[in-house]
Amino acid sequence: MNKNLWLLAAAQGLFLTNNVVFIAINGLVGLSLAPLGWMATLPVMGYVVGGALSTPLVARSQSAFGRKGSFQLGLLVAVVSALLCFWAAYEKNFWMLVAATVIAGYYSANGQLYRFAAAELAAPEFREKAVSLVLAGGLVGAVLGPNLANQTRNLLDTPFAGAYLSLALVALISMAIMAFMRFPPLPPKKASDDPGRPLSEIIRQPVFMVAAIGAALGYGVMNLLMAATPLAMQVCGFEFSDAALVLEWHVIGMFAPGFFTGHLIKRFGVLPIMGVGVVLNAVCIVIALSGVDLHQFLIALFFLGVGWNFLFTGSTTLSLQAYRPEEKDRAQAAINFFVFATMAVTSFASGALVTTQGWALLNMGSLVPVALTGAALGWLAWRQRSAHNGQ
Repeated sequence: MNKNLWLLAAAQGLFLTNNVVFIAINGLVGLSLAPLGWMATLPVMGYVVGGALSTPLVARSQSAFGRKGSFQLGLLVAVVSALLCFWAAYEKNFWMLVAATVIAGYYSANGQLYRFAAAELAAPEFREKAVSLVLAGGLVGAVLGPNLANQTRNLLDTPFAGAYLSLALVALISMAIMAFMRFPPLPPKKASDDPGRPLSEIIRQPVFMVAAIGAALGYGVMNLLMAATPLAMQVCGFEFSDAALVLEWHVIGMFAPGFFTGHLIKRFGVLPIMGVGVVLNAVCIVIALSGVDLHQFLIALFFLGVGWNFLFTGSTTLSLQAYRPEEKDRAQAAINFFVFATMAVTSFASGALVTTQGWALLNMGSLVPVALTGAALGWLAWRQRSAHNGQ
């Protein structure tokens, strides 16, 4: 770990603080303002739809301004969108809140590239560990996010308006941290430079497909259950402080393994570690289906977080095998688009399903993407084994 990696880990932590607060409060604010109950998680969905729509814009800004310039632009958008969310909550304007979260998606699309930037700040033989350790910076968000939401929700007369204001301050702090970072300079572009393979060719590689499936479905299952948890716990009669505690342990599960996931990948290989992530997702669902006591919510969401970490860190590491340096912007944007598109569907589905069908059915439906992810990993492992035996 060098100075830039530590600073990037801090920026990752503040990025996750923003995400956790959004997940913790957007569904509840949406439920209080929405014309119909099933529309409660539209502000959560708006955040990820905005991220999906922003991926090509972010790819262009990364290419034009470099990592630092593009990341700072994303943080500026974070400040503006948080202030818009505050105004929407204050004015009790549901559709303004949805629009503000769509704008915030631009920051999310930028923040999703922090993990790829980590690989560029380390020597090639330490890329896995660099990605893993920067993701571990999310522990800041694990502790700060839920507590920030809980402590600021009644700061002003309008519920949760103070939480949105605090997010603007978090983004400003992150901008100050980013100002001290140094990224590798953009190489000068020449007309004779090889632009790399077209995106269609990159996407058709089995290793890219499985990396994208692991990242998108791993994030999708996590988002489906995490976004629904505050609503499900409210229905079960729990206080917001209980939901904040569950989310805190969930995000600890997401990022605490970052201190050793890279080591595990180096020792056992990326596909086995991703396979463990699939198993942990299944364990989460079994625990969630066993009851609705506080400890069952907490343990299930903790296992969900650890499973996400193994899948997402593994997918990021696996994707590094699928593209060359000159192809990174389009390849990374494609993976993030698949992630955001999946999250958009699951953000809407989580609110619609938990308010109309219930927590149990939501969890049973989550078994489908978990099984698909496991099948994709098995298929790639079989292909790689067959290719190795055929040599």
